[in-house]
Amino acid sequence: MGKRILLFVLTNIAVVVVLSIVLSVLGIGNYIGADGNLQFGSLAVFCLVWGMGGAFISLQLSRWMAKRAMGIQLVDGRTGQPALDWLYNTVALQAQRSNLPMPEVGIYQSPEVNAFATGPSRNRSLVAVSSGLLDRMERSEVEAVLGHEMGHIANGDMVTMTLIQGVVNAFVMFFARVAAFAVRQMVDSRIADVLSFVVMIVLQIGLGFLGLLVTSWFSRHREFYADAAGSTLAGRANMIAALR
Repeated sequence: MGKRILLFVLTNIAVVVVLSIVLSVLGIGNYIGADGNLQFGSLAVFCLVWGMGGAFISLQLSRWMAKRAMGIQLVDGRTGQPALDWLYNTVALQAQRSNLPMPEVGIYQSPEVNAFATGPSRNRSLVAVSSGLLDRMERSEVEAVLGHEMGHIANGDMVTMTLIQGVVNAFVMFFARVAAFAVRQMVDSRIADVLSFVVMIVLQIGLGFLGLLVTSWFSRHREFYADAAGSTLAGRANMIAALR
């Protein structure tokens, strides 16, 4: 759960910050009225549109970013390595039982016991496990963990998280710009533009990490549904053993 959320949120923060810089440079989003006052309605619409846009761009990048950031080695069931071929075939069987398209399957080198699923849709998903998980858990337990991750894909959790992240983005962009406008009004006009821009970017990054609390809460809630999926696909006893 943690890897999936952290990668998504870090990508999202980077995308939103880049979007904000580009929009500021291009002068897109006129939410300051002719009288020099902030137009809150226009600002809210602007932030909602671009906040959602940033979240969905992050979603589209999620699978690619996970593979690059974690150094994931994809497997195809024909590696000649029994553990890796078993991993692929187990996911394939669970995908068939869940009526899901076959996701990409990969492994990354890490002593931690971890697995995650990500991707923009059921048709473009990725299930990845750490080498530590394969080394330290029984196959029956790994099967339950894989069922848990397939549950995330079946439930569309990444898309739902993206919608929540889009709303969080909108609030982050809104309050960052309100604060930047307030700073602009209080300082010397010679430094107003630069200082307000810096304040906006810093607040977007800081508030973006606070938004992680919201997405983490949602993801924790969805973990129970994914556990139920793992129990269905691999058996209740195996899911309990894996959690322990």
